[in-house]
Amino acid sequence: MLCPKVPSFMAHKLLRCQLQQINNIFNCSINIVPHHGQTYTTSNQTQPISFVPNSVPPSENELAELQDLIQKSKRLLVLTGAGLSTESGIPDYRSEGVGLYARSNNRPVQYTDFLNKAEIRQRYWARNFVGWPRFASFSPNVSHHVLSEWERVGKVNWLVTQNVDALHFKAGSKRLTELHGSAHRVECLSCENKISRNEMQKLIISQNPDWHASSIEMAPDGDVTLTWEQVEGFTVPPCQKCGGIVKPEIVFFGANVKKNIVNFVYERVAESDAILVAGSSLEVYSGFRFVNRAYDQKKPVAIVSIGKTRADKLANVKINAKCGDVLSAISI
Repeated sequence: MLCPKVPSFMAHKLLRCQLQQINNIFNCSINIVPHHGQTYTTSNQTQPISFVPNSVPPSENELAELQDLIQKSKRLLVLTGAGLSTESGIPDYRSEGVGLYARSNNRPVQYTDFLNKAEIRQRYWARNFVGWPRFASFSPNVSHHVLSEWERVGKVNWLVTQNVDALHFKAGSKRLTELHGSAHRVECLSCENKISRNEMQKLIISQNPDWHASSIEMAPDGDVTLTWEQVEGFTVPPCQKCGGIVKPEIVFFGANVKKNIVNFVYERVAESDAILVAGSSLEVYSGFRFVNRAYDQKKPVAIVSIGKTRADKLANVKINAKCGDVLSAISI
């Protein structure tokens, strides 16, 4: 994947203002109408919605503690979660008051249901299809760019993200593991053929020339809310090589991260000398285990996340504030 040019570290303050404008633009309703192989998008501006929970700015003492921990680290491991991308306008699941679980009764698709029920796959792909143009257009925020810059100057030895939005790639990070995969890739569950999500979008359009639907609410993984009635008549393209079932190359709820990826990240933890968690409650074990391993190895743990996390008792430093406000204040 091509990575855009990373803006200079001094440009982050201006970038933050620009990103707020982007968030205001993207919080709008989307209507996708496929017709004769083309996709027409219309949007109606609505009142901007913030998916970032309320918080207070970090104190000088908190920033000084984090500055000291990061300054001393020579091989920093960073673990990021959905709370990092909420400042780009992408909702998360668990944030108090503004996460999907707080705003809606909708729940993510379980992996076994996706595998075993054709109607679940139909509904999933219809929702994902409508949401894709908006989801694909989200941009990195100041935190993504700061971490990319830290990697460039040698501060970040490795970055592990639980997010599937590819915003770290867009920001220029290269020493990166996408723990839960990426919504920007699609895989066949039979022959393992892979295509880009944009290619999948074209296939869906070609097989659904007269189908259309609209929705306002977006989920963290890019799909939107549609009724069963709206999904009627939607055709899910099979794998173009073998006719098998295709899904985004992400770890669905109820599935496990591949063992080789888990072991690879454990190796990165072993070679690190400190770990920074940014924007994650660590409620999902797939991420928490790496923080627990670092703690067992007596390595300093810093957490920047709004609200309680599963690893608060393991942290040397915990800052309950926006990632962008904290990370942009650290000097390298």
